[in-house]
Amino acid sequence: MRVRDKMTPNPITVEPSTPVSQALRLMEGRKIRRLPVVQAGRLVGIVTLLDLMRVSASPATTLSIYELRYLLDKLTVQEAMSRRLITVGPDEPIEQAALLMRQHKIGGLPVVEGDHLVGIITETDIFDAFVELLGMRRPGVRLEIDCTDRPGELSRIATIIAKRGLNIHSVVTTPAPPGQAHLVFRVEGNDMAQLVDELEHAGCRVAWEAPSTAA
Repeated sequence: MRVRDKMTPNPITVEPSTPVSQALRLMEGRKIRRLPVVQAGRLVGIVTLLDLMRVSASPATTLSIYELRYLLDKLTVQEAMSRRLITVGPDEPIEQAALLMRQHKIGGLPVVEGDHLVGIITETDIFDAFVELLGMRRPGVRLEIDCTDRPGELSRIATIIAKRGLNIHSVVTTPAPPGQAHLVFRVEGNDMAQLVDELEHAGCRVAWEAPSTAA
């Protein structure tokens, strides 16, 4: 899965000169938390809801509401936006976007080709991709299999499942002690008892959960 598969194309943007009050209304109306900042067709920054709230907070408590509104209308996005851009390309693997967000502790990335903004991808998009990659939107049984970590072991287990006429929706590996492998399969089917017996007879340790329906 690539970034372009989950990103929002042609995202809503603002310019550096956009008033903070206008950007806030835009975020509220569209129910979004970040806006790419574009100038002359070029990405120059990104501003988040938290950024805007910070610059909007005023210690001038003696000012009237009208005076505060006047000051807020004078504040622009360029006074709040981040110019330190962390971006990703549309053809990058989805896990690269997740890694960048985790490393930089951010909730979204502009997607660019050169300086041209083509989309935005957020932590919600990453969660959706995770759910899809694990096959959670499709009915099936979750199998956790502990086995020996050796070449061909995954193929051997998949063959056992296939011989039972069961379809594998997804398979992932998770950390395990040296010399061992921990595999998580999502398999379409209901009668798991005989499959579990065969896998255990083949030297695997198996735990499984009852069938679930797609969300």
